[in-house]
Order: sequence, then C-alpha cells, then structure tokens
Amino acid sequence: VQLVESGGGLVQPGGSLRLSCSASGFTFTTYTIHWVRQAPGKGLEWVSRVSTGSKTYYADSVKGRFTISRDNAKNSVWLQLNGLKTEDTAIYYCAKGNAYLDYWGKGTLVTISS
Repeated sequence: VQLVESGGGLVQPGGSLRLSCSASGFTFTTYTIHWVRQAPGKGLEWVSRVSTGSKTYYADSVKGRFTISRDNAKNSVWLQLNGLKTEDTAIYYCAKGNAYLDYWGKGTLVTISS
C-alpha cells in the first residue's frame, strides 16, 4: 500500500493550493480517503474525507474553503485549498480507511506566510 502526497508549498494568506494524493497497492474504489493535518507543535486534526461514493465531509475549520474530490480511474484524491490562513500551516497527510485510518502517506508541507 502506498499513499503519496504532493502539492504543498509556501503561499501568502488568501492564496490557494491544490494537494494531490496518489494511491496504489489496494482496491482504491472500496476505501474512503481522508486528509489529516498536523500544525507545528500541535496534534493531528482531521480535515476532510471523501467516501467511495464521492460523498464529502469537512471539518468546521475548513468548510467553505477546502474542497475534496476523487477520481477512481486515476486512484487519486485532491484537496483544493482556497482562502488560506496562517493557521492552515501544517503537514497534510492523506490516509485510507473506512472504520479507522490504517495507512498514511508521508505528508506534504503547507506553509502560509506573508
């Protein structure tokens, strides 16, 4: 099983980024995919998930600013980040799991700073 995130970087407040999660080694269509982040010095925060049927869910902290999507043909999930704030600075991980998150990627760093 592999989950590989990409797309992080340094962005000014108010800017946008698009994170990608490329999956392999499992039957992608049967798993919900999550994004979880960890800000510097803080614990893990669940951000969003997309179900096998492409139903989407968001943490209140990102609702209306972030959009998750998946393409089963490409074994990929994306997280569009708009209206970025300094408090969005974190390592963003994608993870797979239905009842619990059993595999995680290594993460991609998103830094929001002027």
